[in-house]
Amino acid sequence: MAGLSSPFVLKSLSLKNRIVMPPMCQYSVEAKDGKPNDWHFVHYVSRAVGGTGLIIMEMTDVEPDGRITDYDLGLWSDEQIPAFKRIITEVQKYGTKIGIQIAHAGRKAEDAAVPVGPSDIPVSPAYKKPRPLTTAEVKEMVVKFREAARRAVEAGVDTIELHGAHGYLIHQFHSPAINNREDEYGRDLAKFGEEVVQAVKSVMPTEMPLIMRVSAVEYIDGGYELDHIIDICKRYKEAGVDMFHVSSGGEGPAGKRKPGNYPGYQVPMARAIKQALDVPVIAVGLLDDPKLAEATIQNGDADLIAVARGMLRDPYWAIHAIRAVSGEVEPPKQYARAY
Repeated sequence: MAGLSSPFVLKSLSLKNRIVMPPMCQYSVEAKDGKPNDWHFVHYVSRAVGGTGLIIMEMTDVEPDGRITDYDLGLWSDEQIPAFKRIITEVQKYGTKIGIQIAHAGRKAEDAAVPVGPSDIPVSPAYKKPRPLTTAEVKEMVVKFREAARRAVEAGVDTIELHGAHGYLIHQFHSPAINNREDEYGRDLAKFGEEVVQAVKSVMPTEMPLIMRVSAVEYIDGGYELDHIIDICKRYKEAGVDMFHVSSGGEGPAGKRKPGNYPGYQVPMARAIKQALDVPVIAVGLLDDPKLAEATIQNGDADLIAVARGMLRDPYWAIHAIRAVSGEVEPPKQYARAY
């Protein structure tokens, strides 16, 4: 039976296989204007040619100071839409579906003169001290997420992913170790993310699924455990999230507990969220061995598998992986003679 090569359907999102290219920042915007360029075009389209089922474009920010660096993508202006649409349209020609990860770096915005966040707690002494957002600014930020999502829909995406992992703004709000606010967004750690989800869903087609990436556990001393994120994800699911993309950490320097450095170390976290919430999940983290990726699907640990660095090394990872586990593959007709 096929695993990696089997189709997957979630609402209007119909994938030809279970392989995802997850968001990976390229830090390659030339004019610091947030617009993808020819590098991004080749980068994403080549992975579509390479057989990937779903591509999620890299972290794309809702305002200029929401970028990790000034060389990141953004969707804070309608003027940015055509550059995204050019890539999205071309990717879809190869039967690959594509989404965009909408985000704000919060206190991890390295090039912002003064980064913002839920509190004034910096990532580490090496980072700038953030300015806490006012309650009114938090509400304005929700609108910025909504408008970025609207632009992504206008650019033609098949899905949208919200970045609630790796220590970026949504993660910062739902982290007890980072959010020490005393207003409504501190008393209820899920409130900001919940409102972002609801706002984004309001501008998405009814049948377009919304994905959220989350860090299942934190590695800083005193960081949250899996049970905390499961409770948070329940709120996000009720607000409209259709699938979770399960990673871990990224909130700050690791303390006594370190992230795994072995293949599949995050798969049990994905399975736990899948079982607790009865939702489809994407597993990620050193899954570039095709047999491990296949087993993750066949064992029911996850519905989709994401391969990041492996796909940076090999744009045709999907074709090669499916061939490795099944012996069969359908390359582009222009390349068929090679197989």
